[in-house]
Amino acid sequence: MGFDQYHEPPEELSQEVRTFARMVKSLIEEAEAIDWYEQRISVEKDKEAKKIMENTQKEEFIHFAMDLEFLLRKKPKWRTIMKNVLFKEGDIVENGEKAEEAVE
Repeated sequence: MGFDQYHEPPEELSQEVRTFARMVKSLIEEAEAIDWYEQRISVEKDKEAKKIMENTQKEEFIHFAMDLEFLLRKKPKWRTIMKNVLFKEGDIVENGEKAEEAVE
């Protein structure tokens, strides 16, 4: 089975870059799972099934957060950007522009 997560020959990539690619792929997969559960939850009629799906979605979000934290610890510039965008009041786009300036 091949892996489509690499855009360069895997044997030419360092172990650090390969780990990074795995974590990015994991982050994407967790985001997709969160989305799938959101859709399922929105149409589920059985209250018990819905409660289970909501719990499972929460777990996927925890995994997403852990993957993101790992990546941010490896990329200080990304962390700076996130600190300047997330949990900030005001216009999201303006906060993003300020975050970009913070890493230039």
